[in-house]
Amino acid sequence: MKFGFRIPSLTKRIAARTSVKRIIRHNLGFKAPRGMGWLTNPKKAAYNRVYNRTSKGCLVVLPIVISGFAFVLFLIIKILV
Repeated sequence: MKFGFRIPSLTKRIAARTSVKRIIRHNLGFKAPRGMGWLTNPKKAAYNRVYNRTSKGCLVVLPIVISGFAFVLFLIIKILV
């Protein structure tokens, strides 16, 4: 189980959207409603629930870094002037 920031992967994103299993399931209409993962694959649903509650997106920290950087610049300018 990974804790911390997610690292986006372009290859995994493309593979998930173009898999044979997904194409067959969507074309034949064998889709479970949202939130029914506990019925279709309970082990994966439990893993995803823990993962989504313990990790953060890779862009979550960006506003914090930018605001911290702006604050430091503000302090430097205030000291110099």
